Amino acid sequence: MLYIDLPTRAEFSLLAGLRTDACISIYLKTTPVTPDTDASRIELGNLLREAGRQLEENGHSKKQLALLLDPLHDLIDDDDFWRYQANSLAIFATADTLRTYRLANNLTSMVQVSDRPHLKPLFRAITFPHSALILAFSENAVRLVEIHPDLPPTIVKVPDLPKSAASALGKSTLNDRSFSRRIHGSEGQNVRFQQYARYVDAALRGVLAGREIPLILAATGRLASVFRQVNSYPHLLSETIADSPDRLTETELADLARPILDRAYAGQIAQARVLFEKRSNEGRSTTDIADAARAATFGGIDTILFDFDAVVPGFVDDENGTVEFVEVDDARAYGIVDEIVTRAFATGAHVLAVRKEDLQSGATLAAILRQPI
Repeated sequence: MLYIDLPTRAEFSLLAGLRTDACISIYLKTTPVTPDTDASRIELGNLLREAGRQLEENGHSKKQLALLLDPLHDLIDDDDFWRYQANSLAIFATADTLRTYRLANNLTSMVQVSDRPHLKPLFRAITFPHSALILAFSENAVRLVEIHPDLPPTIVKVPDLPKSAASALGKSTLNDRSFSRRIHGSEGQNVRFQQYARYVDAALRGVLAGREIPLILAATGRLASVFRQVNSYPHLLSETIADSPDRLTETELADLARPILDRAYAGQIAQARVLFEKRSNEGRSTTDIADAARAATFGGIDTILFDFDAVVPGFVDDENGTVEFVEVDDARAYGIVDEIVTRAFATGAHVLAVRKEDLQSGATLAAILRQPI
């Protein structure tokens, strides 16, 4: 099983606003296979040594180092913690706090030390989680299936989820006539499909509340369109698994869902690239880091794509967004692109963490602006 706990938007906002004398940000490749976690624990120890080196060079005392590093060394020794992991782990440590998030994405291991958290890789997990839920919805049965990379799919227990359309409505069949004979035949079936779909949607709300994971519908015919009419979850993908879900195992559903998920992600990037080109003709786009920093500082970015693996050390002025690049990524400097993306996100920008090949040649970011430069 993959154990995931993505930060909510409220938690992300708290992280984005955190400023302190020293903050250690660690991204670590992990594994859900408990006997194989020793390699991750060893790698975490190596990253902590690098963090300690940067802090020492920046003049932190032994007492300050202990406050920052001791809880992280304790985490390495916590067997229970390592028993329940996913594909990556994000750790943010200050002298007062220690926060961890288990992620489905396979992120590159790294450590950053600065006065604020390094959040850019975390955007990748939020933007493209590579996990999804599948609602297998038919007249005879309904299942909610969760899929993650490199793991078998699992059925999610949903309290009060109907077992079938007939059981949801307390009937033996959906084709009987009502007492007043006003609802019967195909007309009555459509009305009862809507009732059934509303029951399912209501049951799902308790499980899906606060989540942003994509939901893929597996249904056929009238039931598919009826559920889309009543669905209240904003992250239901437009593409449907159009095979009868009753004949599909969880593994077969997962195999059909993953290409849909890939196409949805690719579609988001393609739409953003088309919009970028259109806005370029209007002077409302840039790949220049300095221009993007100024725009982000004044709330001028509408959408931003960025290379989630790239680190450009330096500083961004809090008042005017002026950028200062540095050659050495020490305990004072932070990721400039990270800061740009965080500021853009805080002002409502649509954020897409992508791979370098998804950007214009040589670019680290591509920003679509709300007004011309």
